[in-house]
Amino acid sequence: MPKQKTRKAVVKRVKITGTGKIRHYRAGKRHLQVNKNSKRKRNLRGDAAVSKADSNRIKACLPYGL
Repeated sequence: MPKQKTRKAVVKRVKITGTGKIRHYRAGKRHLQVNKNSKRKRNLRGDAAVSKADSNRIKACLPYGL
């Protein structure tokens, strides 16, 4: 049976923490920031945890040691 290929798009978008949780960057911060208020832009900083429902699908796309 051949090895499962890694979904490269998923690898570029998520990061696995030391405890095994999956973090992702928030969408909506790339452009058109003039129309967004300061509070909204501030809340888009950093990364967020992936929900449990989505984490199983993402882990299936990452075949390395999960």
